[in-house]
Amino acid sequence: MGKSSLLNQVKLQFTGENPELREDLSAVHSSTDGYLWLGCDEGINIERLKLINLETKDTFGEHKSFNVQNYLDLPDGNQTEIDIEGLAESDDYLWLVGSHSQKRKSVKPEKSDAENSQRLATIEAESNRYLLARIPLINGELHKNHASPSDPKQPLSAAILELTREGNLLTEALADDSHLGPFIKADIPSKDNGFDIEGLAVKNNRIFLGLRGPVLRGWAIILELEVKNTAPSLLKLKRIGDKERRYKKLFVNLQGLGIREVSIEGDDLIILAGPTMDLDGPVKIFRLENGTNFEDESFSHPTVVMDIPYGDGFDHAEGITQLTSLSGKPALLVVYDSPDRKRLVGTQDILVDVFEL
Repeated sequence: MGKSSLLNQVKLQFTGENPELREDLSAVHSSTDGYLWLGCDEGINIERLKLINLETKDTFGEHKSFNVQNYLDLPDGNQTEIDIEGLAESDDYLWLVGSHSQKRKSVKPEKSDAENSQRLATIEAESNRYLLARIPLINGELHKNHASPSDPKQPLSAAILELTREGNLLTEALADDSHLGPFIKADIPSKDNGFDIEGLAVKNNRIFLGLRGPVLRGWAIILELEVKNTAPSLLKLKRIGDKERRYKKLFVNLQGLGIREVSIEGDDLIILAGPTMDLDGPVKIFRLENGTNFEDESFSHPTVVMDIPYGDGFDHAEGITQLTSLSGKPALLVVYDSPDRKRLVGTQDILVDVFEL
């Protein structure tokens, strides 16, 4: 088991009218042009920061917020959150994924026992959560439509995996899966070990989704998908799995943990793993060698790279992205939901961690 090696912390400087944004970070991606893209599990915006201290490489600022509804037709508009759980970049597109999960109302201390009993019995489905989409990303800006920089005759268009009455084409395909189907059909909420996407990585046109849940007898699951355009703004799934299924499925032994984020390094998958249920820890980073080239329905045992510190009710690691550290070493930047109050700087800034990879 590897211990974490904290290299340094970097400051994220936010502006705007949402001071709670820094406490709800759930996804992060470091783009090749020096921008940091972030998603939250609240709202429908994607946030962008720029490295503004080139010497010390310890501050990201010049905050800009992008309303996803300006690029994609969200089924609920701005009425419900997307619950963005993953961001990735490939071939001039920024990809994003929602949790695809049901949610159970939580107990509130100010409510009566009868009211809290009813809250715990209430399960909600929000259509915006069933979002798997890509948006053209050109020179640090998002676009609904744009010509490809490599081929001006090739149009790039924002597109979404086609929605259905009860989710999208992915949940429809998985409804008959022998492992995941029962969880989807039963509408089991995410924090009850239900179906819950919390990791996204993209390599060319291959999409890797890490599931926080369900974890089956200690085995977590990674899905691989490929998509094609059926219209400029719509995507469908290709047949890529055994028996012409529209997905592949990999079982990974993460010591009983679920997947909170995935990242690609070469052909390897870097996995952030944490509890499936509503617990604080443990939290670990795993490396799955050649993990982008797995056989459908195969089983793998990734190697533990490091442990990520966590707190009692705070510092829940939610997102990772690869970058080069101050010392020039390969590193992982980690962002947290419910951060330790010590991380908060001023009214809107926050310190996040950089670990040696």
